[in-house]
Amino acid sequence: MGQNTAVIDVKAAAARLQGVVNRTPLMYNARMSEKYGAEIYLKREDLQVVRSYKLRGAYNMICQLDQASLDKGVVCASAGNHAQGVAFSCRKLNTRGVIFMPEITPKQKIDQTLLFGAGMVEIVLVGDTFDDCLKEALAYTDSHGMHFIPPFDDLRVIEGQGTVALEILEDLPNTDMVFIPMGGGGLIAGMGTYLKVVNPAICIVGTEPAGAPSMKAALEAGEPVTLDKINRFVDGAAVKRIGALTFPLAKKVLDEVLLVPEGKVCSSILKLYNEEAIVAEPAGALSVAALDLYKDQIRGKKVVCVISGGNNDIARMQEIKELSLLYEKLKHYFIVRFPQRPGALKLFVNEVLGPHDDITRFEFIKKTERENGPALVGIELQSAADYESLIGRMHLYHFDFKAINEDQTLFEYLI
Repeated sequence: MGQNTAVIDVKAAAARLQGVVNRTPLMYNARMSEKYGAEIYLKREDLQVVRSYKLRGAYNMICQLDQASLDKGVVCASAGNHAQGVAFSCRKLNTRGVIFMPEITPKQKIDQTLLFGAGMVEIVLVGDTFDDCLKEALAYTDSHGMHFIPPFDDLRVIEGQGTVALEILEDLPNTDMVFIPMGGGGLIAGMGTYLKVVNPAICIVGTEPAGAPSMKAALEAGEPVTLDKINRFVDGAAVKRIGALTFPLAKKVLDEVLLVPEGKVCSSILKLYNEEAIVAEPAGALSVAALDLYKDQIRGKKVVCVISGGNNDIARMQEIKELSLLYEKLKHYFIVRFPQRPGALKLFVNEVLGPHDDITRFEFIKKTERENGPALVGIELQSAADYESLIGRMHLYHFDFKAINEDQTLFEYLI
C-alpha cells in the first residue's frame, strides 16, 4: 500500500480510543434493504459521543502529544464537528484548547463546543469565512508555541478515523461495498486504507457534494487543486481543497467517486428523519443519498453506509425541505403577469391550479402595481408529473409567465 500507509496503525488507534469513543452500532435497515434488493447497513456515527466520527481522529492525535505539548495546549479552527471533537479531547486529557470559529458560527455550535470542553476550551470568533478563521488560528498557534490539530490532514487524525472501518469489518466481515462521505478526505483515507488491507475486493464508493467536488477535481488534475467557488450547504463536507496527505491515500483505495446533488441530500435527510427517526446532518446523509444513484450496482450486495454525523440545527429544516422539494421537482416558481381583466387571480386559482396544487408564495414584484404588475408565485405539486399539465393550463388561459427554477441568476435574486 506504500510507505505512507505503513504508519497508519488502525488497531493501535482503536486501543487508544478504548473507553473514550462509543463503539457505534452497525444497524441493518429493513426498509432500504427491501427497496434496493440488497442488505443495507447503517454505521451510526451520529450516535458517537459528540454526534460525529470527528472525535476519533482528534483524540487519537492529541493523546499522542508529549507532556510538554499538552502543557502548552492545542489549537484548532472549525465551525462544527472537529471543534467538538477537540473540545471533548481537551477535557478528557486535561489540556487547554483554543478553538477558532468564524464570527457567523451559529450559537448552538458554540454552546455545544463549550459543553464538551467543560471549562478546558476558549472560543475565539474571528473572520467571516473558515479561511479567515484558519489563518488567525495558525498565527495564534505559532505565536503561542502551541500545537495545531488539523481537521483531516494529519496521519494520526486519518488513523483515528480509520477505526470506523475496523468496527464495521468486525461486525460484518463479508461486507461487499462501503459508501463513505468525503470532505477533506480524512475519513475516506483512514477507512479506505484499512478496508483494502483487510479485503482488497471491497468496493469503496466516496460520496461528495455536487457543489463542492474537491476530490473529483483533484483526481482529474492528478493532484489537489483549490476550487474557486463551492456550495457550502453540506457544511461538514464542503471544502475547497482536498488534503495533501489524504489525497494520495484516498486515490489508492477509491473505486468510484459519486457527486450527490444538495437537493438529493435534503430528501435523504427528511426520509431518514421521517422513516427511521434518524437525525442526520447534510454530510451524514451523503452516503444514503448516493444509493439511488448506484441502485443497479448494489443489488444482492452487503452494503454499508456511514452516517458520519448528526449535528443538524433544527433551524435549517425549512431550508432543507425547500431544497428537497425543488430537487424532486415538486416546487416551482414563476413570474406571472396577470391579464388586466376582472377575476384574473380567481381564474388562476380555480382553473389553472390542479386539484392538488398549492400556492406557497405570492407577492407582487412591483409594490406600486399591485393590481396588474408581475407577481412571484410559488406552487407546490403533489407529483412531479403534474407540472406539464399546469404549464398547459397557463397557456390555455393566456397567462403570461416565466418559469424561473432553471434560471439560476434570477432564482438566486428572487428566491
